[in-house]
Amino acid sequence: MPRVLFIGDLVGRPGRTFVSKNIDALKRHAGADILVANAENAAGGFGLTAPIAKELTEAGLDGLTLGNHIWDHAGFDQDIDHLERVCRPANLPDQCPGKPYLIIEKDGFRLGVITVLGTHFMNIKASCPFKKADDLMRELEGQVDAFLVEMHAETTAEKMGLGWFLDGRAALVVGTHTHVPTADGRILPRGTAYLTDAGMTGPYDSIIGCTIEPIIAKLQDGMPRRYVVASDNVQLWGCAVDIDPKTGLATHFESVCIKENDWGPAFV
Repeated sequence: MPRVLFIGDLVGRPGRTFVSKNIDALKRHAGADILVANAENAAGGFGLTAPIAKELTEAGLDGLTLGNHIWDHAGFDQDIDHLERVCRPANLPDQCPGKPYLIIEKDGFRLGVITVLGTHFMNIKASCPFKKADDLMRELEGQVDAFLVEMHAETTAEKMGLGWFLDGRAALVVGTHTHVPTADGRILPRGTAYLTDAGMTGPYDSIIGCTIEPIIAKLQDGMPRRYVVASDNVQLWGCAVDIDPKTGLATHFESVCIKENDWGPAFV
């Protein structure tokens, strides 16, 4: 059965380097056939650029998803249509550039990848994620063998709601955005693997990936601060799912955590 490894938000150089330099080791460790990562914090902690997207896909990632920081880097709106393995959140306005989904094919197995934004506290214009996910899955029926649906959202209720809404239709519904991994991963009654938040891949001696002191200061006085990506205690968090290609549903789910020193010289 094909196994998909979903990697939580890549944060800055530490996160993306940890992944890009260790793709083969990651595949061996997770036994993964397909690797998908959220890359919306890969460029300096905020957004993505075309060179970094190419770096990650050339290293071996099969698909990159994005979120509310999608347009943080000037010019990315001109580049995204040329990045074959990158998709934007599907429920952005239709006129936005970028692919609303990916179809990743490996050894005859076709995985549809859809990301939707939550609509609570996200500060970006997006339509109803439930309707958009439903519409796209109906549109792609027959073109894929299984679906991975990511919800990039602030609230746990929205993510849980989408998991139950798509139970029995998606192989995996996984949340991203908070950078904090949750411990509620499981397979729902009708066969959809679910995880509220995959966490981040980046420096964990930090506050959600950034250096600690400026954030503590801002939390106390409310004054603006420059956020800088931290560097210490790099960890990969995500999840792995085995998928029955006949049903398109999950047969096994596990959370994944790999630390930079887990295997010594095998990792950076």
